[in-house]
Amino acid sequence: MGTEIGRVRGLGSAGHGAQHWWHQKLTAGTNFLLIVWLLASIATLPSYDHGTVRLWLHSAWAAIPMALLIASVFYHFRLGLQVVIEDYSHKESRFVLTVLVNVFTLATAGTAIFSILKVAFGATA
Repeated sequence: MGTEIGRVRGLGSAGHGAQHWWHQKLTAGTNFLLIVWLLASIATLPSYDHGTVRLWLHSAWAAIPMALLIASVFYHFRLGLQVVIEDYSHKESRFVLTVLVNVFTLATAGTAIFSILKVAFGATA
């Protein structure tokens, strides 16, 4: 059977609890830093018209952090919803809900990153 300390070592019954917690904390930190960057960048723009913002996003110094922000926010979102699903949904519906959350997150994050890249690479329409 083992000792008391032997039972509490490790990552929990599923084997990934600490990793999930660590990923949530890391994404929370990166979200904070990237949101501060975004607010500071927007505040320094000379105007907020479409052309100015498009020119700003055309720069790699804006497009790369924006894509990282999208990836981090959506990954953090998925991690949080995964905890809610695991803790509060019925066992029968967990698989379906998890698949739906993963598909929704991937589709929306992919669309947002595609839009950023489209502007960054200078597409006109």
